[in-house]
Amino acid sequence: MSPRTSLPSSARLVGVALLALATQACAVGPDYRPQAAAALHVPDRYQAPAADSVDTARLAHWWAAFNDPTLTSLVERTLAGNTDLAAAQARLRAARASLKASQGALLPSLSAGGSASRQEVVEGPGGGNSGFQAGLDAAYEVDLFGGVRRSVEAARATAESSAASLADVQRSLVAEVALNYIDARSTQARLAVARENIGLQDETLQIVRWRVEAGLVSDLDLQQAIAQRAQTAASIPTLEQSYAASVNRIAVLIGQAPGAVTAEMAAQQPIPLGPDAVEAGLPADLLNRRPDLIAAERSLAAEVARIGVAEADLYPALRLSGSLSSNSTSFSALGDNIIGNLIGSITAPIFQGGQIRARIEQQRATADVALANYRGAVLTALEDVENALVSIDRTKARESELLTAEAAARQSVSLAEAQYQSGLIDFQALLSTQQSLLSAQDSRTTARAARASASIQLFKALGGGWDASERTGS
Repeated sequence: MSPRTSLPSSARLVGVALLALATQACAVGPDYRPQAAAALHVPDRYQAPAADSVDTARLAHWWAAFNDPTLTSLVERTLAGNTDLAAAQARLRAARASLKASQGALLPSLSAGGSASRQEVVEGPGGGNSGFQAGLDAAYEVDLFGGVRRSVEAARATAESSAASLADVQRSLVAEVALNYIDARSTQARLAVARENIGLQDETLQIVRWRVEAGLVSDLDLQQAIAQRAQTAASIPTLEQSYAASVNRIAVLIGQAPGAVTAEMAAQQPIPLGPDAVEAGLPADLLNRRPDLIAAERSLAAEVARIGVAEADLYPALRLSGSLSSNSTSFSALGDNIIGNLIGSITAPIFQGGQIRARIEQQRATADVALANYRGAVLTALEDVENALVSIDRTKARESELLTAEAAARQSVSLAEAQYQSGLIDFQALLSTQQSLLSAQDSRTTARAARASASIQLFKALGGGWDASERTGS
């Protein structure tokens, strides 16, 4: 025999294993490449006027720009105690554990075992004997075509997606708390407006009663005054219901029972406004700043990697296994006689009825779905920013006009009251001016709340509410 053919079978098997390990550099399936901004239809700049730069540190804690200690406290408590956030954190831990399990499949498995037995003669000649056995088993599946590595790649992308999803929960929760806080403060202001107008209408009602008693006007004026006062009073229960709903929602968001912040919110405070100008940056910045887009992109990467996992099933699989065992009648002699065993096996699919290729096609379609979802999410994010930019500008202009309208309406009421008492105008004219004042005050309050809410929506649309420096997927 030649020297090559005289090699022990175990040595040849080791050589095959080394050759297989050398081929592991290649992995079947497509290599994932992130989508370019142009392919996602991301414009160079926003249509609405916006600064090209953005302060990421300020954006991460944007609620501080409202200079409202109560709002800041509520946001911080939400980030510490919200139940949705706790669930997202648990999902991230599960995803990271799955990644570790996938990485473990790249390494050999090793197990050990042993046993001891004793036999005794129950009846008859002869004595008993003891037996001891110990063994060590090892197994390793060579990742010839990268199926396991693609699994690890998919698991890593999934963990990164879960980390981004956690950040997105933070982003959404912070905005929801702030919006409910604005709603609560706005409702408090509208209640104050309604009660102020009821006081004004009570004074008018008394004047009308005096004039009716004096025979200066008919009972029609009195009934109109009563009706107006009742309509204004009827708005209060609805506003109180809305206020309670906002306050109870805040309590639940911070992880407490409804009513937990009622006392804290009882004292009326003005509606806080954000900064006059918010830096939006460039549209392409959203791809790396909005956590929902990061999560969608990482989900796409995971689905592309799973195509390789499915394609690896088309190719042969090499499995190596070995064992060491020893048997002895005494424990001290277990190491005297050790038997080693090394086995290599290879399997390859021949006929599967098209199942493997069907799974590959199914996974490619799933990846296409993920790509479409990612593209849609990007367009929606751009829409959110554009709408918020326009909303900030328009709500500010509306509030300015309503401030003028309120001042004019208040002056009109003063003049109309004096003219009505002098008999220069009828009650319908006075009634009209009072209704205009109530409408102007309520609209101005609503406009201020809408302006504050627009700032919150812009911060949320820009991806504010989480710290990008803390992003990790490992």
